[in-house]
Amino acid sequence: MTTLSEDLDFRGLIAQESAGLRPVLDTQRVTAYLGIDPTADSLHVGHLIGVVTLRRLQEAGHRPIALAGGGTGLIGDPGGRDLERPLLTREQVEANVAGIRRQLEGLLDFSGSSSNGAGPALLLNNAEWLDSYRLVDFLRDVGKHFTVNQMVAKESVKARFERAEQGISFTEFSYMLLQACDYLHLHDHYGCRLQIGGSDQWGNITMGMEYTRKVRQADTHAFTWPLLTRSDGSKIGKSDRSEVSWLDPRRTSPYSLYQYFVRKGDDEVGQLLRYYTFLAHEEIAALDRATQDHPERRAAQHALASEVCTLVHGGEEAARAEKAAAALYGEEIVSLDESLLLDVFADAPSSVMPKSVLEGKGADLAELLATSGLAKSRGAARTAIAQGGAYVNNRRRSAEDGAVVADDLLYGRYVVLRRGRREYHLLRFE
Repeated sequence: MTTLSEDLDFRGLIAQESAGLRPVLDTQRVTAYLGIDPTADSLHVGHLIGVVTLRRLQEAGHRPIALAGGGTGLIGDPGGRDLERPLLTREQVEANVAGIRRQLEGLLDFSGSSSNGAGPALLLNNAEWLDSYRLVDFLRDVGKHFTVNQMVAKESVKARFERAEQGISFTEFSYMLLQACDYLHLHDHYGCRLQIGGSDQWGNITMGMEYTRKVRQADTHAFTWPLLTRSDGSKIGKSDRSEVSWLDPRRTSPYSLYQYFVRKGDDEVGQLLRYYTFLAHEEIAALDRATQDHPERRAAQHALASEVCTLVHGGEEAARAEKAAAALYGEEIVSLDESLLLDVFADAPSSVMPKSVLEGKGADLAELLATSGLAKSRGAARTAIAQGGAYVNNRRRSAEDGAVVADDLLYGRYVVLRRGRREYHLLRFE
């Protein structure tokens, strides 16, 4: 039987680890925590790796704590940042914590109903104890245990020191001490002995382990996973919101989340299957072979997208997203409900035309292709139609049926034009 540490190794989820970690993971039951920075009211796919890893620990019999940084969120973590974070108001942080809470309740077992002996997951907010610290007490009780030399040597701080024009404020410099307080508090009140996080948090995490050892002579542990990055190596986070896939369906729809993973390259999909899914090792290995033997089928990408969408939004929404993805190139597009139709073509070019052009014999398809930009001219449009490359609502049109009429409207307003395999335009008739 595969042990937890072997499973984490297979999935590439241990980048850094404390000494003696593996026997603790495999033979003991411990309380483990994951810190979550509440700088937005939703988690995103970068956070999801940590939450899924916390769930793996819970399914293996460990008790998980999701720690929202209601206190540290007012300060800002310098890790992974070139610039100082904008300070949030207390009201913003509290609203963000509330939004994150709703999402975590769907991803972790807070009822304690599992039969493996793991306790119920806890969601805590470090504002509960950090807010009560007096400055002088903090400096005496916490600050005296660390040297500035240690703190400057941490990668998250050192990187900022190397950019003299940007630097780091004392506020963010103190962040790692506050995180160390979290580990001690969770150890004292919940028996926590394990912290997990992304590899950019290793410096902060080790400060917490050291503080707990100095003050309580406690044996604590930690491990981190590699950061999820873009193709250029930069960390995926909330800074560039145009590239972020959120877990909140109001920010990123289930279909868009599905498409985010379907579009992943063959060189990364195997690793993402290991990070994000609970598929067995044998199933993942089979998908690896499928990617190698038949990359055009994108079986691994669709499996990844389906698993993540089901995990985050449930089976029904995942099925809708799969249906929409399948309909993108097929005649089933006419069966999509209006909201899903608009979701599918949210990024496609669109234009508005008066319904009156559909009266009588209807609108000339060649003219619509040209005016929409799908063809450079009416002549090029007629050539595309003659060669079988023009579609109305994903149905091929010939020169003989080259008029678009009112009966073609979807939901009385929309027509989807397509040229070739991938060029779309959404017409809205009003």
